[in-house]
Amino acid sequence: MRTFHQILGNALIVAVINMFVWFAVIFWMYLETSSVLATAYSGGVFMIAMALSSFWFGSIVDHNKKKVVTILSSVATLGFYLAAFGVYLVTPADVFKDVMNPTLWLFVSLLLGAVIASNLRGIAMPTLVTLLVPENDRDKANGMVGMVMGISSMGAGFASGFALAYLGMFWVVAIGVAVTVAAIVHLFFISIPEPEIVHTQEKPKQIDIRGTISAIRGIPGLFALIFFTTFNNFLGGVFMSLMDPYGLSLMRVELWGVLWGVLSSGFILGGLYIAKYGLGKSPLRTLFRINIVTWIVCILFTIQPSIILLAIGILIWVCLMPFIEATEHTIIQKVVPFERQGRVIGFAQSVEMAASPVTAFFIGPIAQFIFIPFMTTGAGVALIGDWFGVGPGRGMALIFVLTGIIGLAVTLVAMRSRAYKLLARQYSQ
Repeated sequence: MRTFHQILGNALIVAVINMFVWFAVIFWMYLETSSVLATAYSGGVFMIAMALSSFWFGSIVDHNKKKVVTILSSVATLGFYLAAFGVYLVTPADVFKDVMNPTLWLFVSLLLGAVIASNLRGIAMPTLVTLLVPENDRDKANGMVGMVMGISSMGAGFASGFALAYLGMFWVVAIGVAVTVAAIVHLFFISIPEPEIVHTQEKPKQIDIRGTISAIRGIPGLFALIFFTTFNNFLGGVFMSLMDPYGLSLMRVELWGVLWGVLSSGFILGGLYIAKYGLGKSPLRTLFRINIVTWIVCILFTIQPSIILLAIGILIWVCLMPFIEATEHTIIQKVVPFERQGRVIGFAQSVEMAASPVTAFFIGPIAQFIFIPFMTTGAGVALIGDWFGVGPGRGMALIFVLTGIIGLAVTLVAMRSRAYKLLARQYSQ
């Protein structure tokens, strides 16, 4: 457990700086270009890259020692940060205000590439839980991993808004470089007890798609779990595309950063609860109950243009997020053999994250050209504007409400299906 805590501390350092850069670049893009399409498409490109790389990353995790993987991930992140820093230094500031300028997208792509590279260690983290933590305590360890995500979001939320407002993008990237170097140095002093790499065959394939699919099919209901999370991510693309523009329509960037920082404490609260009490006898049942609450919140938290209502909704939402990720990882850690866990987690992440870019690429134009005009000058003003409100922010809010209704309906249907009952039985056995 001491080694696990050291790895967890290093993961916290890396997560904080990557979330710091992620928040900053999205805030910065919207403020520079005033374009919802820019934030939607940048988020979509990010999720596509995550989806395409995750299965490959899972293979790297299974075929290499976990310490090597974590160091490789951090070195790749550092390389992207340095490249982005170089682009920023040689580019005039006015160039970044043109949403059609390729230099803007090169700079953003390099920063997002740094965050994507860190996902390699994100996939390795659940396998490290399996390697270092006794089975009965793994759900609690997964809660601690979720808590790290919360702490990183809280710190990044505070820092990103103020860094942009008072320091600028130069120092955001410079801080990213410095902290990543510190994390790499720290990794070299951590010893992970993994004397040999466990393989499923004598000469394992680097990307074993057929074997991974067969392993998933051999566990009743596991494909159904992946499909359910995929559909959730499909709807979650709405949050990725519109949450920051919606929040920034209600308050200044530094206040939005502070709000996110405060509310991100919900990740910590959720993670602490799991770390102390676990996920219960049936993590799958917990997953469905959490989703029901999440989608009800999605329906209600933008029903009026209120910062207080938005804050309450986000707080509940982030408190519940660690449960969803911890549930999926706990199930996989128990029902999937250790030597295939990296590939199964990578495959699941690839499939699940492939859904969000679809939504992100479509929801930006839909919001910009349909819902925002509908609630600004269109029929929505006369139809529901007297109680729902009018303006661009209300157009985005209407999308959140419709998303919550769809998510709630799908969850209620899925929890009664035969596939999920089979998976629950497999986990209990």
